[in-house]
Amino acid sequence: MNLGEDVSAGVGPIESFASSHGGIISELESLGELPALLEPVLRAREIAERSLGFFHEALFEHHLDEERELFPAVIANAEPGAEREELEAMVRRLVDQHRALEAIWKRIEPGLRRLARGQADEVAVSDILQLIARYRAHAGDEERDFLPQASAILGRKAHQLEALGLSLHMRHTLKRIPAYI
Repeated sequence: MNLGEDVSAGVGPIESFASSHGGIISELESLGELPALLEPVLRAREIAERSLGFFHEALFEHHLDEERELFPAVIANAEPGAEREELEAMVRRLVDQHRALEAIWKRIEPGLRRLARGQADEVAVSDILQLIARYRAHAGDEERDFLPQASAILGRKAHQLEALGLSLHMRHTLKRIPAYI
């Protein structure tokens, strides 16, 4: 409502000011809804940004640790024959699962990057749910089937577990050593 229109319509300037408050307050009340609406958007951006860092620093590194250190150590120390063959098949299945999980991540990653930058974009919810379900299944397979056997095989000789621990420690420590040393 324009004050000039009110005055020309026979409403005094003071009344015109008073009647304007209602419209302003109404618009401010709408504006007051914005923080509650933005909260989930800001949380989504935060989760997207954190997930991007986590998956590159943790998930992919975890797969590399298993594939370069754990799996070869277990296979090398398995008894030749049925035990080794069973473990080799299990490792092939786990590595295939790693690649499948990483492929799903690659489909999700571009949308998460845009979301982390605050760009409204569609994130493939079905891919996110598939990644979660498939990773839970993978972790269950590994914890139920592979890791108990790995512990038993490497535990036959105490130095094997110590060697694996040292190898993993060195892999991660070397990444943190500055290049100028």
